[in-house]
Amino acid sequence: MNSVLYCLHNLSQKSHLRRMEKFTQHGDTSCLLHTIAVAYYSIKIAEFFGIKYKKRDLIRGALLHDYFLYDWHDGEKERRIHGFTHPMTALRNADRDFDLTDTERDIIKKHMFPLTVIPPTCREGWIVCLADKYCSLYETFKKEAYRKINTKIMGDYAELYKEIQMI
Repeated sequence: MNSVLYCLHNLSQKSHLRRMEKFTQHGDTSCLLHTIAVAYYSIKIAEFFGIKYKKRDLIRGALLHDYFLYDWHDGEKERRIHGFTHPMTALRNADRDFDLTDTERDIIKKHMFPLTVIPPTCREGWIVCLADKYCSLYETFKKEAYRKINTKIMGDYAELYKEIQMI
């Protein structure tokens, strides 16, 4: 988890990443906490199955996969197809704010497969796609989804997370 929070800290220094805390993703989970969980579980999946992967790209791609920076629950007409359109919005925003690798771009653009029809072309993309589905379902059906594991996820970096929350 230290690697996830290290990347989170670096990404949040020069971007709008902290704004993600203001937006609800699924259930009562913020977009920021959702992406942290996706990064955490992406690593767990890769390690469990013994998959070789580019750690930095996997973490950064997971943290930025929902970098769309708006409230998709606001009822605006164009948000009705959010599931189909937000990967490209997230990619545009991430490309604007960061120097992305091709792997990171693939993760962000294709994480909604099979809803979006083009599948990931790298193993990191497939891992994040799977972790995102798991986390999304968990957050949708579990109130305060990460209350119990939040301490485990944050560990020694709880203060950093609190700082990020205070926007």
